[in-house]
Amino acid sequence: MKHIIILGDGMADHPVERLGGKTLLQYADTPTMDLLAKMGRTGRLITVPDGFPPGSEVANTAILGYDLNKVYEGRGPLEAASIGYEMGPDDLALRCNLINIGDGKIVTHNGGNLQTEDARLLIDYLNEHLGSDTVKFITGIQYRHLLVIKGGSKHIECAPPHDHPNEEWQPLLVKAEKGFEQEAKDTVDLINNLILRSQELLPQHPYNQEKARRGERQANSIWPWSGGYRPSMQTLQELYPQVKSGSVISAVDLIRGIGHYAGLDIIEVEGATGLADTNYEGKARAAIDALHHQDFVFVHVEASDEAGHDGDLDLKLTTIENLDRRLVKPIYEATLQMDEPVCIAVLPDHLTPVEMRIHVGEPVPFLIYYKGIEPDAVQQYDEVSCVSGGYGLLRLHEFMETLMSV
Repeated sequence: MKHIIILGDGMADHPVERLGGKTLLQYADTPTMDLLAKMGRTGRLITVPDGFPPGSEVANTAILGYDLNKVYEGRGPLEAASIGYEMGPDDLALRCNLINIGDGKIVTHNGGNLQTEDARLLIDYLNEHLGSDTVKFITGIQYRHLLVIKGGSKHIECAPPHDHPNEEWQPLLVKAEKGFEQEAKDTVDLINNLILRSQELLPQHPYNQEKARRGERQANSIWPWSGGYRPSMQTLQELYPQVKSGSVISAVDLIRGIGHYAGLDIIEVEGATGLADTNYEGKARAAIDALHHQDFVFVHVEASDEAGHDGDLDLKLTTIENLDRRLVKPIYEATLQMDEPVCIAVLPDHLTPVEMRIHVGEPVPFLIYYKGIEPDAVQQYDEVSCVSGGYGLLRLHEFMETLMSV
């Protein structure tokens, strides 16, 4: 049996009054996911352990069966692995967003949906003015980049910018963890100084000056967060003998980084953007090709999460329907023609409610289908229906263990 996980990042949601009290998964037209739920079995999954933030780095790592208490080091090291930066033993790597601030508040976590080629100009500019033997900025994808501090302390508290839209940014500056005030002081002071200096420098760059001239949002501040040291993780092959080979397909550095440490091949798809305009068909073709010669495929689509952070109801509905029609459907139809049976799982990693615009660590709905599975009574795939699913409520590693038992 081969296995594929299709993950719609942040696509789960709360009931929305504008949709007659339905969630977006209930309201959206998703015939293929509903068919798989009807033919398969469903349930809900707790993806965020107690005491951890409800971020994608936590939830996706847990979904793949890892114990966060043993392997969690934050987003920074995962994204470093994805972009090919080999961390040294004294490196502290932090995710570094290029964000937009205005009137003393975080307007958006993404700096106006930057293109990577434009962001590279800004990162080079920051390195020129702020880089040193201790500080290095590294270009990632779009607004998602990396800050590496040699000798930095990971015992700091950083606010994820996507969790604080329209909030004042100054109270959210980096602080030392309780009990590490002295050890982390230099790192705290350094990062906060970099933030303040970036807010002086970035508006002066020609790219941002042109954006300002057109009345568009600028990428006018850095925002480092989720830092850590190089993690120590077993590969999926070591954890699950059923996985002899596997791939990860994602436009997001974070997910590629998890895949790197999990021992998965990283498949790049032309036109995969991490946004609503991503190449669904290209990702579907890549997943189908991988299934022909590998045992395990993890396909991650970021689009719904970004729409949720933007509070865009219509766009998030569109991303969910596109996931169903342009990704899940062709993958399912292709598996029907394969010689070896394929187990298909579909789920989000966390909720990103459009009316809250932040991650929420509540249980997420999931479905599992393969030929010969005994179906439960659930007839469609959504947050409410899956409460009655045959798998009940699973926790963390139990999802991967359940999947691999097939």
